[in-house]
Amino acid sequence: MSFFISKKMRQTTVCALSLVMASTPLMGFSQTTETTNSKQAQAHQHESSQHESEYYCPMHPEVTSHEPGRCPECKMFLVKDEANSSTSEAAAIVENYYCPMHPEVTSHEPGRCPECKMFLVKEEEEETLPDEHVGHNHADKQHKNSQQQTNKTAADKILSKPKPTLIPAAQSNGDGNIKYVCPMHPHVVSDVPGTCPICGMDLEKVTIGGVGEEVVVGVSGGMQQALGMRSEEVTQGTLWKLVKTIGTVEYNENAIGHSHTRVNGWIETLKVHNVGQRVKKGQLLYELYSPELINAQDDYMQAMDYLKQDKDRGQALLRKARLRLELLGVSSDTIKQLERTGKTIYRVPFYAEQDGFISKLTVRHGMYVQPGDTLFEIVDLSSVWVIADVFENEQSWLEQGRPVEVTSAAQGLFDIESSIDYIYPELDPVSRAMRVRIKLDNPDKLLKPGTLVDVKLFGGPKQEVLSIPTEALILTGRENRVVVQRDDNRFASVPVKVGMIAQGKAEIIEGLQVGDKVIVSGQFLLDSEASIQGSLQRLSGSNSGSNSNSSAASDPHANH
Repeated sequence: MSFFISKKMRQTTVCALSLVMASTPLMGFSQTTETTNSKQAQAHQHESSQHESEYYCPMHPEVTSHEPGRCPECKMFLVKDEANSSTSEAAAIVENYYCPMHPEVTSHEPGRCPECKMFLVKEEEEETLPDEHVGHNHADKQHKNSQQQTNKTAADKILSKPKPTLIPAAQSNGDGNIKYVCPMHPHVVSDVPGTCPICGMDLEKVTIGGVGEEVVVGVSGGMQQALGMRSEEVTQGTLWKLVKTIGTVEYNENAIGHSHTRVNGWIETLKVHNVGQRVKKGQLLYELYSPELINAQDDYMQAMDYLKQDKDRGQALLRKARLRLELLGVSSDTIKQLERTGKTIYRVPFYAEQDGFISKLTVRHGMYVQPGDTLFEIVDLSSVWVIADVFENEQSWLEQGRPVEVTSAAQGLFDIESSIDYIYPELDPVSRAMRVRIKLDNPDKLLKPGTLVDVKLFGGPKQEVLSIPTEALILTGRENRVVVQRDDNRFASVPVKVGMIAQGKAEIIEGLQVGDKVIVSGQFLLDSEASIQGSLQRLSGSNSGSNSNSSAASDPHANH
């Protein structure tokens, strides 16, 4: 009996040991599996956190976010991190929508911007399919549909939406018609509040006058001060045709003398050595050795000898010989010296024929010269020319003999009175300006050629002229306008016909009256607003006409 009990206990013990030995690897495997799963979860969590932080600030890279927005430090838009934004190929493609006016407003679904009510526009991105779906008909259909949706532009989606129906224009009240206009598309006009059918923005309320009425813009006193608006009255009086321009001092071409030789020879003595040297009339310039001049002197002395033998014939020969010397450029003093001494002068002197300055010098000591060579150029600066440029539209004001005032502040010369000496017959092809010549006396030689001077050309007065400051004009290609102040806070843009412009004043031929106040500062914004409201008036009139026609067409008994 005891034998069987002990055997049974041994079997029980062996089974227990077997179970223990078998459970030990399983426990280790369970712990290993649990550790592996924990690491995978941590890696997945880390990868998920990296995937979530797919937007960062370019200026502060440590600032990250999983959604678009702005950097809290520099207020820049967060940009997408392309390196960490890659997703699995099998993941679903998320469509993003944004507001064109407020890019920070984004959504994963179509809708409207909460700020401006515009339709959200889809971001266009390239869409690709996973490789494992290539060849499946169902995947191909999805791919084609996604491409068709991607190729649709935002404008197609917007224009495909139903447009609101515009009701007939409301009756005009005392303040004008009430209209609702899209800020982004001014041609979208409605008579009732609503949204723009193109961009979805709320229509803004505006008040416009009837068709043909003057467009008046209201501006409060505070806004006038902010714009710096100033006004001046239209006056009537005398407007002088005054031209203010710049002139250049030049040589008086009638006072330029040239020194030439009429024979071949050599410069033996040169008394002038540099340009700008001042010379006086009768001053020795150079001495010339010329065989031709020597022969002419010999002929003259032979005629003098023949005069003693035959007085009548000798006088004729002497007169011809003297004339020959004079024509060759020999001075009368040199001829008298030849008569007095009876000796040939081998170095014939030549003298300055006028006072002035040497403006050109082409010879040096010992040079060979011949007829046609310009040896010297002497300029007399006792009088100078001023050449002034006048614009093409002002040339009809001027004529020869009109008074002129010239000022050279650098030389201390002010309001030098003179007159127009000559008006050149052609315009400068580059500047399209007309040249006017003025002659000035320059006894003290203070005006130097090349000096710039201020010139005033008086073209005569024009009586009884309506005039305004030129800064009040709004010059355009089609018409000229001014902004007129109707009362303290109401302004209107008025077309005007402009005549002569001079002395900072513009002649008004048509469009204004004496006493009208025109805006001379800050008028461009008012003119722009008036132009927009004028366009709305015309558009409102056309819409009203079309609505009335459609109403008449819909009612067959309207004309009965």
